[in-house]
This record gives sequence, structure tokens and C-alpha cells, in this order.
Amino acid sequence: MDRIDGRKNNEIRKVKITPHFLKYSDGSVLIETGDTKVICAATVEEKVPPFLVGTGQGWITSEYSMLPASTKVRKVRESRRGKIEGRTHEIQRLIGRALRSIVDLKKLGERTIWVDCDIIQADGGTRTSSITGSYVAMMYALDKMQKKGLIDTIPVTDYVAAISVGIVDGQPLLDLCFLEDSNAKVDMNIVMTGNGEFIEIQGTGEKSPFTSSELLDLLDLGEKGVKEIIEVQKNALGAIANKIGMTDNA
Repeated sequence: MDRIDGRKNNEIRKVKITPHFLKYSDGSVLIETGDTKVICAATVEEKVPPFLVGTGQGWITSEYSMLPASTKVRKVRESRRGKIEGRTHEIQRLIGRALRSIVDLKKLGERTIWVDCDIIQADGGTRTSSITGSYVAMMYALDKMQKKGLIDTIPVTDYVAAISVGIVDGQPLLDLCFLEDSNAKVDMNIVMTGNGEFIEIQGTGEKSPFTSSELLDLLDLGEKGVKEIIEVQKNALGAIANKIGMTDNA
């Protein structure tokens, strides 16, 4: 099929990660996935949630927001509505789970890393781009902590990246833009590690059920896409990438 932007069915959009995008955060990036643009900023806080006080364990959590002009129709700020949408809660928890899955939280000490994801332009894949960018922003923050002597090693065991897949007009597609996503028979988000392990699979038959064979096709597509995105993460991290998975990188 001919895709809207001329890509092949198994081709990801162009991914660009601009490091150190913000001045005051401990780690930040602007990630651009096609026309989707997300600012991810990691900030280290010298305390943990009440349930972790006294445990010696750290925490990683996220906040996610779509700015009013990020979509064609102005999106009302959630602070204006006086409550956070269910979708926002879901995505925030997803980002936090994804990052925590590859970090030894004991080695953080009683500190919290907040990762804020602000969507400044949305064209599909905002949650997956947020996870991919958050990982790089978090790595910058951890590297800064190590250089300050706050931690001995960077306690990260692997990469984490995410991508969307779906079935549109009977065809399995990789990395859906908004129009493809809105017309998808099946819509799925896949979060994986660099070692090819799954962290989370969110899949829905939006318009009709799907078969196990279609599911396997989508998982294969997602794995291909994640591998390509991780190469972009590696390039963005530079020498910091050499510290991933090391037991002693002081």
C-alpha cells in the first residue's frame, strides 16, 4: 500500500534526538519522530515517595502533558479542567514502568528521578516517543550524578525504546502517524529492551479482532523498529552508552 508519507510498510519515521535541550534539567532531549516532537527532561530530587523512606531504594516516575497547540484543534490544559485525564495517567505510569524495569533502584539511593514529557507537536506515537526520549534524558541525568559522586555506577542494565505498529487496510504497518493510527483496524504499542525482551505490549482490535498470525507479524515489525531506534539512542548518548550494563563503571 502507498503510505501517507511515502514510507514502506516496515519503515520507521525519521528519528532525531537533540541532547541537552533545556538549560536547567539534569538531563534533557528534544525527540522528533516524524512530525511528532516531545521535550523530555529528567530532574533528580533528593527524596523518595513515603512508601520508600528508610528502604535505601530510589524511584523513577514520569509526568506527561500535551501542550494546547500540539494538535490541530487546541487542547485544553488539564490544569484548566481541574483533573488529569485517564489517558494521561495511563501514559505516565507506562513511562515510569518502562524506565524502572532496567534500573537497579537500590543503587540510586533514596532519590527520585522525575522525567517530564511535554508534547509540543503530535502526529502519532507520542507515548512511544516519550519513552524513547525519556530513556536518553534519564541516562544524561545518571551520568551527571556519577560525575558528582552521588552514585558509584550508572545502574542501568539495558536500553529501552518503544514504537507503534498496527494493521491499516489489511496491511501491517510500522510506526503509525496520526492518520494511520486513527484508521487502524489494530493498534499496538510495543516497549522493548536492547536485548529484545518485551517490557509491555498494548494491543487493541479497534475495529475488529485479529489473529495470532497477525499478532506475530506485528511483534516482528515492532522488534525491527525498536532495534533501529536504539541505534539512534546510542548515537545520542555517545560515550555514556559504554556504561550501560556495566557492574563497575566508576
